[in-house]
Amino acid sequence: MAAVESRFRVMGCEAHVVVVGGGRSHLRQAEAELRRLEERWSRFLPDSDVARLNRGAGSPTRVDADTLTLVAAAVELHRVTAGWFDPTVLPAVVAAGFGASRHDPEAVTRMATSAVEAPAPGCGGVDIDVTAQTVRLASGIAFDPGGIGKGLAADLVAEKLVDSGAAGALVNVGGDLRVIGSGPEGEGWYLEVEDPFQPDGFVVRLFLGDGGLATSSRLRIRRRGDDVRHHLIDPRTGRPSGSPVVAASVVAGTAWLAEGYAKAALLAGPEEGIDLIEDGGVAGLVVLEDGSVRISTRLGVFL
Repeated sequence: MAAVESRFRVMGCEAHVVVVGGGRSHLRQAEAELRRLEERWSRFLPDSDVARLNRGAGSPTRVDADTLTLVAAAVELHRVTAGWFDPTVLPAVVAAGFGASRHDPEAVTRMATSAVEAPAPGCGGVDIDVTAQTVRLASGIAFDPGGIGKGLAADLVAEKLVDSGAAGALVNVGGDLRVIGSGPEGEGWYLEVEDPFQPDGFVVRLFLGDGGLATSSRLRIRRRGDDVRHHLIDPRTGRPSGSPVVAASVVAGTAWLAEGYAKAALLAGPEEGIDLIEDGGVAGLVVLEDGSVRISTRLGVFL
C-alpha cells in the first residue's frame, strides 16, 4: 500500500511520520497537531500549560483537556512503577545541567532557587480535578512530563490520522513511537530497536500491529569539568542514575505507557527493571554496560 512520510523538528527532537493510504494533507495535519501539543506541554514556553502549572504551584490551574490527560498519565505511571517514574524530578534535572532550551535560554536562571539535588517529592502533591479541568501542584513541586509527553503526542496524532481516513500511521517523536493500522507492507509494522552502542545496528527486530515502542537511554551526557552527568535522574536520590542499565526498550499498548516503563526499568536496574516490565503486563528488554541484553518473557511474541 502506498505511503507518504515526512521528518521535521518538534518538541526539541526529530519527528518522523509515515502515513499509509493517505496523502500530504495527513502529514500537514500531523505536524500541525504535534506543534499544537508542544505549545501546550513544553516547560520552556512561558504560555504553555506546563509552564503555567509550575508558576502557579499552590493554586488550581485550568488546563487543556489533553494536558489533563498528560498529567493523569504521569501520576498513574508514578503509581504503577513504584515511584521509579517520577514527573517531579525537574529541579534535579536542572541541577544536572539539563535545564536550558533554544526556546528559553534563561530557564536555568529562573529556576536556580529550586535546582537542587534531592529526592523527588513524588505525586502526592498533584491534585487533578476532572470536572473543573484543573490541576493543582502543591507548593514546592515542579512538573516535567519528560518523555511521556512525546509518547502521548505520538499516540494522539497516530489515532487522529486513522480517524481522518488513513489506513495506517507511524508517528515517532524522538524515539517514542506509535503505530496503528496497516503498514507499508500490509498488516502491521516491522520495527528495529537501536543498539545503544552502535547507532547503525539493532538489538532486535519486532513486528507490531497497534501499539507503542519506546527506548530510554542514559548515553546523553553533559560534562562539567571532570564531572560527567546524564539526564535520567534517580528520584530516590535526585542525582543522575548509577544503574548499570544503559538503555531500556518497552512495547506497550500506547507510546506513553511504553516510555514510562522504559524509563522506570532503566532507573530500577536489570533485575527490578525486568520485574517492573513483567508485572506491568508490558514487554521489553534492557541493555547493560557490558553490552549484554536481558529480555522479558512477553517480548518473544513480537520478535
